[in-house]
Amino acid sequence: MRHDLLNDVISQLKNASKVGYKTIEVKPAGRLVGRVLKVMQDYKYIDSFEVVTGYGSPYFRVYLNTTINNCGVIKPRFPVKMIDMEKFESRYLPAQDFGILILSTTKGVMSHIEARKSGVGGRLLAFVY
Repeated sequence: MRHDLLNDVISQLKNASKVGYKTIEVKPAGRLVGRVLKVMQDYKYIDSFEVVTGYGSPYFRVYLNTTINNCGVIKPRFPVKMIDMEKFESRYLPAQDFGILILSTTKGVMSHIEARKSGVGGRLLAFVY
């Protein structure tokens, strides 16, 4: 039984990237997972992904590249103001301007860079570098 689907997906991505897989299948598909994958695709951490529907429940097929060094889910999902973003960057990312934090904001799921540009805060979901 799965309790945190996002955690399972991020763990699968990290393990598959370390082993050197080119594609993985993430089951079952969820909207939050799709939006997090879209942010990762925008920043070139994954090549692409697609939703596969057919027999059974829908799932994502993710095409990887070799740019993921580390990724993880942030638990508990801390609320972050735009002013406090730098504190969490230094906690979860290894260096300045290296990697992204993924947030859930009122304007959708986005990276901390986009959130800073649009002037919104949100809840931390994951980090990738």
